Amino acid sequence: MTGARGWTLAAFCAVVAVLLGSCGGSSAPPSVQDSPTPTVSASTPAQPSSKPSTTPVRRPGESRARTLMPIVQHGPRDKPRIALTFDADLTTAMRRRLHSGQVKSYYNEALIQHLRDLRVPATLFLTGLWMEQYPDRTRELAADPLFELATHSYDHRAFTKRCYTLGTVPRAGMLTDVRRAVTILDELDPQATRWFRFPGGCYDGTALHELAPAAVTAVGLDVPGADGFAKSSESIVGQVLQNARNGSIVVLHMHGGDNAPLTDEAIPSIVKSLRLRGYELVTVTELMAG
Repeated sequence: MTGARGWTLAAFCAVVAVLLGSCGGSSAPPSVQDSPTPTVSASTPAQPSSKPSTTPVRRPGESRARTLMPIVQHGPRDKPRIALTFDADLTTAMRRRLHSGQVKSYYNEALIQHLRDLRVPATLFLTGLWMEQYPDRTRELAADPLFELATHSYDHRAFTKRCYTLGTVPRAGMLTDVRRAVTILDELDPQATRWFRFPGGCYDGTALHELAPAAVTAVGLDVPGADGFAKSSESIVGQVLQNARNGSIVVLHMHGGDNAPLTDEAIPSIVKSLRLRGYELVTVTELMAG
């Protein structure tokens, strides 16, 4: 693997399909951005080299657009490369089910083993709670050159007021939430990236503005895998293969349990089919590096 380890209205429509599965909530759409979004192009460096800033970047008279968190939706469309990404959600409710014995584990070991057996690079987005629950697993994944690790908030609460059944991070706590997850990841992975994914795919201009000092780049998607609560692995495979194209970022889940229980069954067919179509599977860092 080479390179550093480091949503548009149409994208939101794509997100809805997977969110209805993974969040299992209402049909209300995510909040739409209320200000222009700085999008990282393929020629932009894939990840900030510095740690999150400890001081605000807003200054008197500085325009709001200059302090928005950057976002990537996909990679270059001129090359047959695709990034498979996997979210490890863990909410406080999921943790209660885990500790009460209702769920055996929120680590899909079979999925990770498939990725290793098939030699598939992937970018893994981990919540802070998940990393606290599975610190040894996090270190193990960090040490594997196939994978790069990124953050997915601390406890998978949303950054807008209406985001399906997810709770909401107060505006005053947004930056602290993201930095908390970054700090945990840095302690477990010395090569942690500065990629970040919004829980539920929900964000607006306020969230982008408040999170700018965190010095992370949000990663969206253009192919939702719809693996949350999927009834069959075939439906997951079909969803990915029907929508994947050059530069795509595919989102699936790696926590398993009672949420996304069939992803491990779907991934071998997804990987083999994409490769037969001539796609190279890469990490987000590699994808954005061109």
